This record gives sequence, structure tokens and C-alpha cells, in this order.
Amino acid sequence: MKVKKILFITLFLVSMTSFSQIWTKIETKDGIHYITDNKEYIDQPIWGKYTFKGAEPVVELNEYGAGFYQLHDQLKRPMIWGIECDEKGALIYKKGFDNSKYTLWYQYTTKLQEDADEDMEWKPVDFTIHPNTLKMFIQGERSKDYKLKVSK
Repeated sequence: MKVKKILFITLFLVSMTSFSQIWTKIETKDGIHYITDNKEYIDQPIWGKYTFKGAEPVVELNEYGAGFYQLHDQLKRPMIWGIECDEKGALIYKKGFDNSKYTLWYQYTTKLQEDADEDMEWKPVDFTIHPNTLKMFIQGERSKDYKLKVSK
């Protein structure tokens, strides 16, 4: 009976730490990085559809690190994503004159017949937030408008 209780407590503690994970460790060509899609650590409304001049190609960032990434003249492909952070979940960014620059990492989740192995690896792209114009950009060309949070 004691063994069952200890096993149950151990299983409970392990499951709690795995569900409360705030970042994911990824291995890339240039080493280990940490990414997060956790709303508690991303204090901006980044979820949604980013379009190129109002049309395709698009990038869609859905909650919980899923979405779609479309390159020029190609189909939308399912992917997983995250914003680069440190080991504690704090976002890593560079403050510019009129923006904040983050790194968005994404990886396709389906392999096409013509894909090489490197097509399935994690890829970094610039993600910038421009508070003066209330716009967010992925790769400097796909954009989304956003609204400021109203504090109560």
C-alpha cells in the first residue's frame, strides 16, 4: 500500500511539472534554444493571421504553438512555433527606435515528398512589434494590426 501511495505522489508531481512547462527546448543548427507560446509570458496579442499586403502568403499563429506558414507561391503548411525565450520563460528581444524585435521559431509538422531533411528543421524568422503604428510583422513583410490593451 505504501508503494502505491509513493508511486501515486511521484506520478502526480511529474505530471504537474510537465503540464506547467512554460518553454520548450529545441535543437537547431546553431545549438539549443528555448521557445514559448505561453500566454502568461507573451504579453502581446500575437495570435492571428499575418498577411502579405492583405493577401497570401500568410502566417497563422494559433494558441498553444500551432498554426500555418506559407511561403511565396506555395501552399499553407501546418507548423508548430514559439517565440525565443530564456530558460525561465522570459522573452528575448532587442529594443529598437520604434519597435521590439523577437525571434519566431517555426517547424513544419508535415513532410512533403519534395522536402529535404533541412526543410523539416526549426527555422528562425524576425518578429517585430511596432507600437507607434499598432502593427506586428513576421519577416518584415507579413503584418497584422493590433489594438492596445485597455487597463481597468
